[in-house]
Amino acid sequence: IRAAGLLLYWLIRFIGATLRFEVHGWEHHTEAEPLVYSFWHNRIPIATYFWRRRGIIVMSSQSFDSEYIARFIQRFGYGAAKGSSTRGARAGLIQMIRAVRAGKSAAFTVDGPRGPQYEAKPGAVMLAAKAGAAILPFSISLSRCWRLPSWDRLEIPKPFARVTVVIGERLYVPEDEGNADVQRERLQSVLEVLRAESD
Repeated sequence: IRAAGLLLYWLIRFIGATLRFEVHGWEHHTEAEPLVYSFWHNRIPIATYFWRRRGIIVMSSQSFDSEYIARFIQRFGYGAAKGSSTRGARAGLIQMIRAVRAGKSAAFTVDGPRGPQYEAKPGAVMLAAKAGAAILPFSISLSRCWRLPSWDRLEIPKPFARVTVVIGERLYVPEDEGNADVQRERLQSVLEVLRAESD
């Protein structure tokens, strides 16, 4: 696990130095308040590089095959809350709520950790509502990449690729349990539009 995480870290760090970034919607981002960054699971490697060194807290699955990704992410300056939608979800979410209330930002791959691909789950909405933070939806796309044979076809950038980042307007979620599905569908729609724009 340690070797795999280290290999992925150095690969993305090396390739990242060759990439050309174009960012749209930067005015929607702010570090003056904690945010819940929300995006699609197959963009993890490039999103990790783009938002690095900000101390963002991410949900780390307790499964064996996700541990190396957690190690990789932490080397880029992220914090980890142990849990996932399938294992330890409640404990992980509580850790993230406490971190966000304490002023740290968090990040959610909204269709992870097992999919279905591009289908938003309620985790980001629940976190934003309970912690009183805004969701920052974004999409990030590569002009050239390798796609792994995983459920989401995880994208690894190729050297000298062009990277397009589209950041959406912040979404504020009321703490209303009966409104969760409406807010999740709202986030789903926004992320679909952002993905179409960045792709």
